[in-house]
Amino acid sequence: MSQFDLKTEKVAVLMGGTSAEREVSLMSGSGVLQALQSLGVNAVSFDPAERNLLELKKEGFTRCFIALHGRFGEDGTVQGALELLGMPYTGPGVMASSLAIDKRMTKHIWRGDGLPTPAWRKVDSAEATRAAFAELGCPMIVKPAREGSSLGLTKVTAVAQCEAAFKLAADMHDEVLCEQFICGDEVTIAVLGSGAQARALPVIRIVAPEGNYDYRNKYFTHSTQYLVPCGLPAGEEAAIQQLALKAYRSLGCRGWARADVMIDAATRQPYLLELNTSPGMTSHSLVPMAAMAAGISYPELCLQVLQSASRDYAL
Repeated sequence: MSQFDLKTEKVAVLMGGTSAEREVSLMSGSGVLQALQSLGVNAVSFDPAERNLLELKKEGFTRCFIALHGRFGEDGTVQGALELLGMPYTGPGVMASSLAIDKRMTKHIWRGDGLPTPAWRKVDSAEATRAAFAELGCPMIVKPAREGSSLGLTKVTAVAQCEAAFKLAADMHDEVLCEQFICGDEVTIAVLGSGAQARALPVIRIVAPEGNYDYRNKYFTHSTQYLVPCGLPAGEEAAIQQLALKAYRSLGCRGWARADVMIDAATRQPYLLELNTSPGMTSHSLVPMAAMAAGISYPELCLQVLQSASRDYAL
């Protein structure tokens, strides 16, 4: 982590980009930009879809707040470019970012570290999707391996849906994942900090209309309920926070991230779904809600994340 000097630094808030989550990224970035400026930070918006990253050095920027989502934003590519520019940036580094966006590789690492995650199969055709449905059971989740915000995701409840579900996911990314569906409570846990100083914020329980926490219900409706305090027994919430910290450290994360977890209704066993290394910062986003519950305002959260900006290697 590099020391942050409010008086001398010029901060680029990277937003927009070229991924399927561009619209959400623009909302996140606008919120972060306004918050940082309200604190007196010399922050400026910077859209990598419209400007070459080399301009960051030419224009005297000293660090970046990454508010990009999805591919070419939280997959290690932008992080690698900023490493070459010698510029500190928010969130996990190159390796952790590239691992976390790949849901299959994330699962392999978590499973190797003894962390619980739903069973899965990689598929390359509608026929393989139908075979996975027979193995994993009904319902089953079909999703692209490298997308966020539930884009390209289908909850399959009949074998006849497999072909369309595979096509939808494959149109988003050429690697498709079929995943065992866990029926129960959906929760999310934000983590701030690095190493031994990392801490989990209060757990948020998500109650979406008909259990459908899709792209629209995440960002564009007011029908989803976000419960914080989450209403889980204290011991269960604490155990899930510890699980999120283990998942975060397992992938080598730093700065901040958010883990998504499902709790099996019958056994109360929590299962890790994925880890987001550039969490949303929109009006509907979950990390600001958790931070508020912990007594951290939105502007304070943005500043804390900015102050944690770092690089994998010091040049």
